[in-house]
Amino acid sequence: MQTKRMTYPGRFLPYALLAPQVIVTLIFFIWPAGQALYQSLLREDAFGLRSTFVGLENFARLFRDGSYVNSLSVTAVFAVGTTLLSMSVALLLASTVNRMIRSRSTYTTLLVWPYAIAPALAGVLWWFIFNPSIGIVPYMLEMVGYQWNHRNSGSDAMLLVIFAAAWKQISYNFLFFLAGLQSIPQSLIEAASIDGASPTKRFWTIIFPLLTPTTFFLMVVNVVYAMFDTFAIIHATTAGGPAQATNILVYKVYADGFVGLNLGSSAAQSVILMVIVVALTMIQFRFIERRVNY
Repeated sequence: MQTKRMTYPGRFLPYALLAPQVIVTLIFFIWPAGQALYQSLLREDAFGLRSTFVGLENFARLFRDGSYVNSLSVTAVFAVGTTLLSMSVALLLASTVNRMIRSRSTYTTLLVWPYAIAPALAGVLWWFIFNPSIGIVPYMLEMVGYQWNHRNSGSDAMLLVIFAAAWKQISYNFLFFLAGLQSIPQSLIEAASIDGASPTKRFWTIIFPLLTPTTFFLMVVNVVYAMFDTFAIIHATTAGGPAQATNILVYKVYADGFVGLNLGSSAAQSVILMVIVVALTMIQFRFIERRVNY
């Protein structure tokens, strides 16, 4: 049976339908990206009255700066930790809720609520929970002999921001994992159960391979989230400290540009950050997507 091709009488109708999205992309992405790229080639005085074209000097100075190299490694640890923690916990919760029948909708609603909280409020919430003076978690850790203090310990501060950022993202990952689990044919799982496969073997040989498209999508989204959307969490919990232990790239862009007023260096950092995220996304599509079972 041959399908009938739809045609529209107006030649300009397709362009009119695409125009709103193209305009939004130009105004909110292409234009700011072009401004950042142009500003990264300039150096302004302390008062912002005069600018000098310096070419790639801002980029060269960044990689000679020890604090920026430190931010690269801090961002890598933070992004990997946040992605692994949020996705693993979300998958565990989705697998548990998927087995429920009566209370599935109730638990789904409760687990989605944290996603509605603003990132800054999520950071303040976890700051109170892990506060060395009034927090419940440091009090419990002190009972087992561990002195928690994210104000002085860089490792404690990194764990705090990873917990806060992952907690904020778990709800998003949970929804997609739950939808993926519900789309898996139950007959495949029942057949494996009849053949004597244990629940663990059924998960790793049947369920998880069928979830690889969802897992791959969430991996890309979570890396972008950790790179860009965690500024408010860092600012509300540690402000990049102590001793720049949690000063990730997106927060350093703010600190150098809006606090230090070094706009040329800040613009160069934003360009590098954008290039890093695009490169990571391309690497994921190039190598990891091969293992995805569609």
